[in-house]
Amino acid sequence: MADNNPAPLPYRPNVGAVLFSRAGLVLVARRADLPNAEGAPGGWQLPQGGIDADEDPRGAVLRELAEEIGTDRAEIIGEHPEWLRYDLPPELIGRALGGRYRGQLQRWFALRFLGEDSDIRLDADPHPEFDAWRWVALSELPELAVGFKRAIYATLATSFAGFAAAS
Repeated sequence: MADNNPAPLPYRPNVGAVLFSRAGLVLVARRADLPNAEGAPGGWQLPQGGIDADEDPRGAVLRELAEEIGTDRAEIIGEHPEWLRYDLPPELIGRALGGRYRGQLQRWFALRFLGEDSDIRLDADPHPEFDAWRWVALSELPELAVGFKRAIYATLATSFAGFAAAS
């Protein structure tokens, strides 16, 4: 049985992307490893991923987009000024994130999507993290997130509200 005491575990350095369409909507993707009830809360999230050793967060967010949604056709248009952090719930300690972390320390970026919807390819990776995607209003983010990420998504919805206008 895994020890679910998070105290000795570090936070995983991570980047996240709030990818805005030209219409001011945000891309969310449904995790392939969660129950796929359409509209069920918690299965949808923003693209995010770990920062490699000696990698710049700005470069990491574009790399993560390419890995997770099959395209990096985006430009960074904003950055949340602070690192945000979340803890995994006790039942995921020792299981999620390779069992090596208590949660994630995240740098979040707002990006404008420069491509077409057809550029988004969830099947670009041989082991896709997501099985569906859609555009949603920025204000919907908190209700779509799993409980332990909800506060971060609420912060992002406020922080990046100025980017939600159509371009």
